[in-house]
Amino acid sequence: MTEPVITPELIAAHGLKPDEYQRILDIIGREPTFTELGIFSAMWNEHCSYKSSKKWLRTLPTTGPQVICGPGENAGVVDIGDGQAVIFKMESHNHPSYIEPYQGAATGVGGILRDVFTMGARPIAAMNALSFGEPKHPKTAHIVKGVVEGIGGYGNAFGVPTVGGEVRFHRAYNGNCLVNAFAAGLADADKIFYSAASGVGMPVVYLGAKTGRDGVGGATMASAEFDDTIEEKRPTVQVGDPFTEKRLLEACLELMASDSVISIQDMGAAGLTCSAVEMGDKGDLGIKLQLDAVPQREANMTAYEMMLSESQERMLMVLKPEKEAEARAIFQKWDLDFAIVGETIPEDRFLILHGNEVKADLPLKALSGNAPEYDRPWIETPPAAPMAEVPEIDAIDGLKALIGSPSYAHKAWVWEQYDSQVMADTVRAPGLGAGVVRVHGTPKALAFTSDVTPRYVKANPFEGGKQAVAEAYRNLTAVGATPLATTDNMNFGNPEKPEIMGQFVGAIKGIGAAVAALDMPIVSGNVSLYNETDGVAILPTPTIGAVGLLNTLDEMIAGQPEEGDVALVIGETMGHLGQSALLAELLGREDGDAPHVDLEAERRHGDFLRANRKHVTAATDLSDGGLALAAFKMAEGAGLGLTLTVTGTANLFGEDQARYLVACHPDQTKALQAAAEAAGVPLAQVGQFGGDWVTLGTASAPLVELSRLYRAAFATAIV
Repeated sequence: MTEPVITPELIAAHGLKPDEYQRILDIIGREPTFTELGIFSAMWNEHCSYKSSKKWLRTLPTTGPQVICGPGENAGVVDIGDGQAVIFKMESHNHPSYIEPYQGAATGVGGILRDVFTMGARPIAAMNALSFGEPKHPKTAHIVKGVVEGIGGYGNAFGVPTVGGEVRFHRAYNGNCLVNAFAAGLADADKIFYSAASGVGMPVVYLGAKTGRDGVGGATMASAEFDDTIEEKRPTVQVGDPFTEKRLLEACLELMASDSVISIQDMGAAGLTCSAVEMGDKGDLGIKLQLDAVPQREANMTAYEMMLSESQERMLMVLKPEKEAEARAIFQKWDLDFAIVGETIPEDRFLILHGNEVKADLPLKALSGNAPEYDRPWIETPPAAPMAEVPEIDAIDGLKALIGSPSYAHKAWVWEQYDSQVMADTVRAPGLGAGVVRVHGTPKALAFTSDVTPRYVKANPFEGGKQAVAEAYRNLTAVGATPLATTDNMNFGNPEKPEIMGQFVGAIKGIGAAVAALDMPIVSGNVSLYNETDGVAILPTPTIGAVGLLNTLDEMIAGQPEEGDVALVIGETMGHLGQSALLAELLGREDGDAPHVDLEAERRHGDFLRANRKHVTAATDLSDGGLALAAFKMAEGAGLGLTLTVTGTANLFGEDQARYLVACHPDQTKALQAAAEAAGVPLAQVGQFGGDWVTLGTASAPLVELSRLYRAAFATAIV
């Protein structure tokens, strides 16, 4: 087969700028082969190289006494005591999910699960954070249904409980949905597997499913904006098989227990290329691959196709040579491919052979550690203009606008398609705040949440970045968990636009300040840029996934309000309505500044709630929709009515931070008030749970009427 001639058009089609191509020529001293061009394209795109974001990601706090392994590996590793660790990460599959919703979302779940079990952990929980366009947009219903079905289809079949997440709708995502997938697993802290190769002449082994042409060029596609050629990109979306992945999990864990593995890396973005390069780079070794040995499910595959295929359910491993027969037997037992496809070599070289020809011969370090790194020009987001006056509204009308919106309506239509009970350790399922999963065989449990408010980030990236972390902290605290650490998924538009890069920088600064103040270091993450269609960017969406620890289930705040319980708010209410959900949903406005986040108050109020959980029946944080929405959701979930004595639109719907709504038995109220006074924490009685009406100040409506709207609005919007 004759290789294509390298032309400026071919270079551009591979996502490489002219100066980057010149850099390739300078490094290798000649024109690259077609396969080499593909390899550089894959390794130097944003999705793999982080070339626009590395400078700023390095500023994030990533260490702490609880951190065993921070960013740089497949997932972060955090100590949870008793010789155990939780391994977790969040990653995007945005572009594939817009092009082919079912497979895009399904393979996003598959990829994040491999990131976790390639480190030796058995996955115990999954979450997802989804951002879709307006419900009335012609593509939205198709995308929502495909994405949710894909997530459920893969996760349910694999056998991991989906315990939490978030779903939002906004016109900014009309041309570019976001699918952020999170997974967490458990492992012994002294049995973590890393990706750095070691030892010269060690066999490089291909594990799992066969290689096909699906996903060729996927990483490069994920680093480009969309335009009217989107349908042509469909072949770059991978196809997943959760049952093969389940077998791969069991085979890998069995192999790891046999003391056969030197290093292991899943084949995700850029497939065989990225996994081999990362293993060699981290181990300061070269890699030689013989592609004739690669298991293939399609005939006449070229070196280019094999190196860039993103076929799913595959791993690459450096194996102890004396363990080959034992390792092969394990994979044959699980009906999976096992093939020695290369070896480690001492020189800085990435050597690819196919059909007795050298298809690529490159300095390996230049592909990974020496990839381009940019200090993109950025413009600080200007301060938000003063907010126009907000009229006083009927509080029930305001509540109906929120609970009738698919962004704030009951999400059972989504999470009932996910199996949240598989493995039988889920204590708190989706729909009630942070998800909680038992650490099997121990008294401990882990809590999981995912949070961001993109409206805030657009108006004020610094405060919005802080708020995403603070809300994650509050969600964990509201179930009684002590926050441990975070993972980030930075979804932004085109970083070559200074205003977009400014959003990214501001958000990173805010996230960094918050994780430092709240002792929740970033231990893993993902950056997804170029989320634009025809030049229109998404809202800046830096999703924060967070994990917290309950030493025993007795620490969990797990109840629901009971008839006659008192409603109290921890924290100060100032009535901040800028960028609020009420403005957006009732008045169609997105003006004003994001709320200020007082990180000292966040920590003080969180510590107070956890210290006084014995006085509390139920708790939730106050965020979108303020007190009115949080109180309604808490009451409705318990099948109760509600009376709030608070009046005024700002007091009911304001989105001031560092606040919690708690339900207390009347005989516990005085004790909680005394504790708050002693701790210097603001605590205000705001009403009572009970009855079958919802009364907000001077406005009332039957609970049954509001509940019907709340529970039907999501399905109504997207059917």
